Amino acid sequence: MGESGALTEDAKPGLLLVDDDPLIRDSMGFLLRPLFEVHLAETRREAGEVLHDIQPQPAIALVDLGLPPKPHDPSEGFALISDLLASNPSIKVLVLSGQSEPANLRHAMALGAADFISKPCDPDLLKSRLQHQLVLLEAEQDATVEKETALAGESAAMESLRAQIQQFANAPFPVLIEGESGTGKELIAKQLHLECNRAHEAYIAVNCAAFSSELLESQLFGHAKGSFTGASRDHTGFFQEAGTGTLFLDEIGEMPLQLQSKLLRVIENGEYYRVGETKPRFSQVRLVAASNRKLTSEVRDGKFRQDLYYRLSILTIQAPPLRERGEDRLHLLEHFQQVYAGSVPPFSLDEVASESWLGYDFPGNVRELRNIVIRLGTKFPGQVIDPERLEDEFEKLPWSDSQAMPEIDVEAVLKAGDFDLDAHIQHIEWEYIQAALNLCDGNLSKASKLLKVNRTTLYSKIQRLEQCREDD
Repeated sequence: MGESGALTEDAKPGLLLVDDDPLIRDSMGFLLRPLFEVHLAETRREAGEVLHDIQPQPAIALVDLGLPPKPHDPSEGFALISDLLASNPSIKVLVLSGQSEPANLRHAMALGAADFISKPCDPDLLKSRLQHQLVLLEAEQDATVEKETALAGESAAMESLRAQIQQFANAPFPVLIEGESGTGKELIAKQLHLECNRAHEAYIAVNCAAFSSELLESQLFGHAKGSFTGASRDHTGFFQEAGTGTLFLDEIGEMPLQLQSKLLRVIENGEYYRVGETKPRFSQVRLVAASNRKLTSEVRDGKFRQDLYYRLSILTIQAPPLRERGEDRLHLLEHFQQVYAGSVPPFSLDEVASESWLGYDFPGNVRELRNIVIRLGTKFPGQVIDPERLEDEFEKLPWSDSQAMPEIDVEAVLKAGDFDLDAHIQHIEWEYIQAALNLCDGNLSKASKLLKVNRTTLYSKIQRLEQCREDD
C-alpha cells in the first residue's frame, strides 16, 4: 500500500495534477498526457478521492498552492503536500504556483516538496523538471534507498533506536512509534518486521489518513458481497491478508473513534467482523502503529480512546528528529550523494557552510535533507557551496523560537510620523498567524493551540485581517 507503481517502458508513470483553474487543468493535461497517465483534481479533498481509485499510485503530483476554499492563501496547498507524502512517502510532489514568494517556496520544500515551479511556466521547462524527478525516482528504487536510510547514522539517538528495535522485535505486544513527519516511522516499522521471527511472513503498511472512515473499515476488516453500494464481491481485509505477519497502521491518530473500538477488540482477543457479516473472524497479526501527533494530547481532547492508547503503547519508540542527531546530518548528506551519484552531480560544503548545515534544525527531517541535497547538486554541480547559497535552501520563519523578535527603536518610529498603531498590530498578528498555520500545515485547531487562543477567536481574527488586507 502507498507505493508508487514501478516505472517501466510498457506503462506511462502516473501524474496527479491538482489545480482549481479548469483552463490550466485542461491545458496541462493535454501537454502531459503523451508522457504520463494524468489524473485531475480541483481541490485537496478531490485529490484524496481520486487517489483512492488509482492503482498503482501516481509517481508524481503537480499541485497548486492556492486551492479552494481559499485560493489566495497557500495553506490548502501546504496541507495537500503533507497529505500526499503521508499517503505515499515515495511520491514526488512538485509545486506549480503563482504564489512563489521565497517563504512559500522554503516552506513547501521543508514539508517535502521535491521542486517548486513558478507560474507561468515554459512547457518544455516543466516537462524537463518532471522528467528529472522520474530519473531521481528510478535511482531511489534501484538503490532501495528507504531500507538503507532507515537506521543510517552514528548518533547516540540512533544507537538507542537500533537497540530498542532489537529489544522489541520479537515481543508479542503492539508497538507504538511516535515522531515528527519525515523521521522515518514507516522505516522503523519495517525494520521491526525484518528483525523479528515473523520476517518470512507478510508485511502490510496502511495509512489511516488516506481513507474515509467507511473505506478504512472495509480495507482493514474486509466486507461481504452486497454489504453496501458497490460491494460487488467479497473483499479480504488487511488483517486477513497479513496473516501471522505484521500490520503497520500509520497515522493511527486519524482513525475515527467508532473504528477505534473495533481495533481495540482485535488487540484484546483477536476478534473482528467483516462489514456486512455477523460471524466473527480471528487475527494473529503483530500490530505496529505510528503517529506524528502526541496521542496523549488526542486522548485528553477526546479524539482518541484512552483504553486503545494504553493497549497500543505497551512498547513505545520515539523516532528522533534530525535536529537531535548531531553529525548524522553530515553522514546523511554523504549517503544521499552516493545514492544519487548517477543522477545528481556531487558538490561540497565549505567549512562555514558545514557549520550552518549542522546548525539547521531541518523541520522536515530526513525528507527535507534529501531534497536539499538533490537541489544543491542540480543547481551547483561540482561546486563548493558557501553559506549564502546554502541558507537560501533553508526555511526561515518570522520570529521563530530560535530567533528573538527584532529590536525596534519605538521613539524613532514615532518621531518619523505616519505611524499607524492599528495597522502595525494587524501586521504583527498576520505574521504570527501565517507562521502558525504554516507550522501546523494549515490545521486551524493546531494553530490555535500554538498561538494559545480559542479556535473560534483565531478564525474570527483571520476573517477580520483578510478583510482589512482586501480593503487596503
